[in-house]
Amino acid sequence: MSVKVREYRSRSKKPEKRDEKAYEVDITFRWPDGEVHRERIKSPVSSKSGAKAWGEQRQAELLARGKQTKEEAKTKKQVPTVEEFFPRFIEGYAKANRQKPSGVDSKESHFRNHLLPRFGKKRLDALSDEDVQKLKAALQDRSVKTVNNCLSTLSTMLKVAVKWRVIDRMPVEVEHLKGAEGTVDFYEVEDYERLVQAAEKLGPAQQLVVLLGGDAGLRMGEMIALEWSDVDLKRGLLKVQRSDWKGHVNLPKGGRPREVPLTRALASALAGARHLRGERVLYREDGTPVSQQTVRSWMSAAQKRAGLKVTGALHILRHTFCSHLAMRGVPPLSIKELAGHRSLRTTMRYMHLGKGEKHRAIQMLEEGRDSSPAWRHSGDEKEPESTGAGNR
Repeated sequence: MSVKVREYRSRSKKPEKRDEKAYEVDITFRWPDGEVHRERIKSPVSSKSGAKAWGEQRQAELLARGKQTKEEAKTKKQVPTVEEFFPRFIEGYAKANRQKPSGVDSKESHFRNHLLPRFGKKRLDALSDEDVQKLKAALQDRSVKTVNNCLSTLSTMLKVAVKWRVIDRMPVEVEHLKGAEGTVDFYEVEDYERLVQAAEKLGPAQQLVVLLGGDAGLRMGEMIALEWSDVDLKRGLLKVQRSDWKGHVNLPKGGRPREVPLTRALASALAGARHLRGERVLYREDGTPVSQQTVRSWMSAAQKRAGLKVTGALHILRHTFCSHLAMRGVPPLSIKELAGHRSLRTTMRYMHLGKGEKHRAIQMLEEGRDSSPAWRHSGDEKEPESTGAGNR
């Protein structure tokens, strides 16, 4: 057995790397059946002593693993790269299992923007823990949720590769970032009222978008897919039973339809906006169906007119709906049903207090204690009167 190390100059076309030292490791040993195994490979370590140590470790791993058959060696060479396997994963797993178009779109976005540029050319079984850490480092300016969603795409893809026997085992352990859940942005009552008034002045469609989100908790895709057959003004109910994602219509995110009672403001807006343009509630003025971009532009216009931060983001309306319900003491299970949350844990994110609610909560605490005869504030205790003794 022998491990030899040879130095050679880098052949990189980049001038700054041309003079870098590199080492080739030459490993030679004999299998128990007498066959000689020889392997020459570039060392990932840039020092001679490090390359030697790496080569000895590589030799030990080869001996411990044992001799591969020709069929095993052939299979090893056929392991696809991340770039080669991803389309199979999308078609054979994500789409085959009828994942929502929005979910498929997110996975493709993660791959295109983050996974492909960093290790698209790597074989699935060659991914390392360091690769995952470098991905996390490259995304450190993104939110914890964004990073974890990207990591989930990578992890799921590798698990599918193992299940399909494309690779023998998970090459890395994909650990998600830990961190406290971010705060939920929502409008205080006064700000929401300004937004509603601003949207009403812009037009019936803009008013409906704000009220469908803030008074009924609809997501953007649910607003776009809402049909007049879902609106029952006599009973004062709204059925939420579909969602439109870029033309793909599916069940709402929670996986099942739900009913939401109409507020007086939303019922009035729906009655006043009834039209004959088509079966859907929201249309543009030229009679064409609305898109996500259209709805966001309406929201931006309403925010600007109300003097609020302009983002065009619709989800703050849904957050406002859930938060206002929670602040008025509505039970979490009721909020869960109205919002169509899949789990109660999601609902509990909204069980917070608004600015004025904190003071009112403490005021209620004090009022409750003051009404009890057994309660006495320490500040209400009177000091015993002096008898005059000792004051001579």
